[in-house]
Amino acid sequence: MAKQRIEYIDAMRGFTMILVVFAHVCHFCLGDSRMGYNAVFILFRLPCFFMISGWLFESVAQRPFKEVAKHKAMVQLLPTFIFLLILAPPPGFFHQLGAVKGGYWFTFALFEFFILYMLMVRASRRLTPIFAIALTLASFIYSRYYYSIRTSADEWLLMVMDFLGFLSVITWRFFIFFFLGTWIRRHFDAFIRWTSKPIVIGLITVAFFLIASTSHHDHLLFEMFRFYGGGITGMIMVFTFFRLSASWLRKWHISKPLQYVGTRTLDVYLLHFFFLPRFLMAYAPQLATYNSRLIEFCYIMAVSLVVLVLTLAASYVIRLSPFLGHYLFGVKYDKTA
Repeated sequence: MAKQRIEYIDAMRGFTMILVVFAHVCHFCLGDSRMGYNAVFILFRLPCFFMISGWLFESVAQRPFKEVAKHKAMVQLLPTFIFLLILAPPPGFFHQLGAVKGGYWFTFALFEFFILYMLMVRASRRLTPIFAIALTLASFIYSRYYYSIRTSADEWLLMVMDFLGFLSVITWRFFIFFFLGTWIRRHFDAFIRWTSKPIVIGLITVAFFLIASTSHHDHLLFEMFRFYGGGITGMIMVFTFFRLSASWLRKWHISKPLQYVGTRTLDVYLLHFFFLPRFLMAYAPQLATYNSRLIEFCYIMAVSLVVLVLTLAASYVIRLSPFLGHYLFGVKYDKTA
């Protein structure tokens, strides 16, 4: 039986995926990750993605460990390594296996979150929140002092840090958002009741924009508050917006395109790097002379949508081959058809 898809979940995933492309256009094509309101988007973009991933994973977390791990490895890890090999063949391939994975760290980290969550649940469902918070905070502190530790580390410690880099331990600071997604799924009725109250969602929205208006500060507790406070309020705000605006988005024919992107997030994530117009770096100073976030936003969004269309076209062509669709995007095909 095919899984019943929830429209606003797919639409939210599509929206968040567009923001990922937007962020990569800022970083790789224009050399400034804070252009065009991206400094605001960065607060909730990845928290939303991980929250949705946890929300969806909760329904399968109790299945046999080996079965789930094998399936997720085929969907998350195998395509990641294949695309890494395409972008950077050996020997350069081995230099891409650090924390960032040549830009493909998300799928690797997400696979680890699946494994970590299943281990926590099997160890103790009651203690899972404590495990999740401890793991998240330890990763945040480690990521905060990573470079200062590395500059004075001896050879043995560098080897340990390289291994932790391969495991993407720095990215485990996002695990709390994944865990909150599983928690929301388990307590969905209560979550809906609370976020349907205008006063609650109003306060959450105000809190998010107050946090977003703050500037970066070189203090661990402040950075932690901004990262987690902005992430949690932002993901609740965006999730609630798409849930409550589902009929409006459908009426204005916005929902269907977002849903389509939402069902192709892995394809877009793996393919869009090939279509990023890096030659735009030469025009970045000219764009900066306008000194307008709105102009930057419109320009970057236009470029992002072109990249998205090209990526989806490539995805469609690749999926025409059952072999490529299966091994590159984890697509399941009905062998009896």
